[in-house]
Amino acid sequence: MNPYTSSGSVATMTANVSGNDNLNDLSDGPRQPGDPERYPVGAVTRRLLGYVRPHRISFTASFVSAAISVILQLYTPILIGEGIDLIVAAGQVDFGSLLPLVTKLAIVVVGAAAFQWLQGYCVNRLSYETVRDMRVEASDKLSRMPLSFIDGHAHGDLMSRVVNDVDQVGDGLLQGFTQLFTGVITIVGTLAFMLSINLTMTLVVVLVTPLSIFAAGAIAKLSNKSFTAQQRIQGQLGGHIEEYVGEQKLVDAFAYGLHAQQRFDVLNAELYTAGERAQFMGSLSNPGTRFINNIIYAVVAVIGCVGVITGVPAALTVGGVQIFLSYANQYTKPFNEVTNVITQIQTAYASARRMFALLDAREQEPDAPDAVELAAPRVEVTFEHVDFSYVPDRKLLQDICIEAKPGMRFALVGPTGCGKTTLINLLLRFYDIDAGRIMVDGRSSRDYTRASLRRAFGMVLQDTWLFEGTVAENIAYGCPDATREQVIEAAKRAHAHKFIVQLPSGYDTVIGEDGGMFSQGQKQLLCIARVMLTDPAILLLDEATSSIDTRTELQVQAAFDELMAGRTSFVVAHRLSTIRNADCILVMRDGEIIERGTHDELLAAGGFYAELYRSQFAQ
Repeated sequence: MNPYTSSGSVATMTANVSGNDNLNDLSDGPRQPGDPERYPVGAVTRRLLGYVRPHRISFTASFVSAAISVILQLYTPILIGEGIDLIVAAGQVDFGSLLPLVTKLAIVVVGAAAFQWLQGYCVNRLSYETVRDMRVEASDKLSRMPLSFIDGHAHGDLMSRVVNDVDQVGDGLLQGFTQLFTGVITIVGTLAFMLSINLTMTLVVVLVTPLSIFAAGAIAKLSNKSFTAQQRIQGQLGGHIEEYVGEQKLVDAFAYGLHAQQRFDVLNAELYTAGERAQFMGSLSNPGTRFINNIIYAVVAVIGCVGVITGVPAALTVGGVQIFLSYANQYTKPFNEVTNVITQIQTAYASARRMFALLDAREQEPDAPDAVELAAPRVEVTFEHVDFSYVPDRKLLQDICIEAKPGMRFALVGPTGCGKTTLINLLLRFYDIDAGRIMVDGRSSRDYTRASLRRAFGMVLQDTWLFEGTVAENIAYGCPDATREQVIEAAKRAHAHKFIVQLPSGYDTVIGEDGGMFSQGQKQLLCIARVMLTDPAILLLDEATSSIDTRTELQVQAAFDELMAGRTSFVVAHRLSTIRNADCILVMRDGEIIERGTHDELLAAGGFYAELYRSQFAQ
């Protein structure tokens, strides 16, 4: 797999329909415990609480506000019950005691509302801060992943985990913490108030309440798998759409639109089925528990009325019955609220599992503890009996030996798939070799930090990449501190200045993602200018002039000749006319170097290179 090619190929698009939610099921290593299905609820909860811990101030403020708000709400029924008992009959109302009671009731209600608002503010702040931290960690994680990981998974699915899944976790946290704070305090507070009034009626409420809990737990258990499947298929669908949109030209060129649409329909149908099942199971929770809670309410009402009339099982006043009816309703309310948001909570847990699977995936092997910086390279590069393969049971490069002295120009030629670009990957340590050594300035490339090693290279690829920003920012991507004069000089050397100044705002023209407003050749020139600005010690040119017309190619080649002077360079080329001046041409086939020498030497030998050359220039 060539890491420089787009992830959105039709082949990839087709393969991704089957889906692969295990981010550790890679070809270059064993499966690790990062499968979303392997994260139990307890483990997910503990990890989520770990993200909450740094924001303990918001957490504590939320809890205190919830406690005060709930206590004030629970005190309200007592005031209402006392007020009812002051209304004995028509014309027999104790207004002297009732008016102060109403004033106190108003103060309690306003206070409860104020602290409820404060709790909501703190919970929102806690949720957004936690989501921010999670998204930063997920983004940092992707930056530490090996290229094999990025190559092996749909980019849309990875983006869905960092964006959509983290948002779902945030929504779940928002709802979950709100219900957790108020629910726990409401249950404990209600029990305390009821016990202070009447023990017998309290036992009646407590004994019938577990029916609601059992119903909610059973439904939640049944719906958990459905929500997990829903998030998994949603990630697959996101990956399919990202690839389809990213390669729209390719899809249209091969008239693959109907097939791609059919693939989309399959995934969309699966998502509909999984989503319908998940929503149905989740929607059973609230009406189911409400039905049971209504039964509980009716039982308390009947027993309370019997107590008012007969004094059995407890002697109560009418106001006392009203108090217990209110408390019975409030005691079961937390269970209702939890089941009301069970869909969102289940989705959040499913999303959290997918995100944790990403965070637990195997990272790129870190630099050695004693790794050094590659400073002021000469640069001398040597391949010593290097073997490498992307897939363990499929050999690619075998016994590669190259010795590049400072200033030498090496050209790599051969059929597609013979391993030319792979050599570039190994030089930059995008992949690590299986056997042998790659020496840079007399030391193994593993002895250097990856960052310093890669800074020594300037790379121009066949596939261009431009980001959304100004033309000047794109050219200065590898050298952000460059002055405008340096940017312009680099563009002139790359023969890009002429068409840049014709743009509406010149170097300040904002270009869209991937430079859609430019031709392929113009995008290539901008990428060449980017490398010229960095002034690297080693040049890696992978079909760098393949998208440029012949006349411009001659101009750019002259600029490259100037840039390569005194620098070690590796040029991958199919057009053999561009490498005639190379100091050494390496001819590759089936992962091996079968010929090496100058252009004239290889032609005189009459081997495979000579055949390739004659095939390109045969009349």
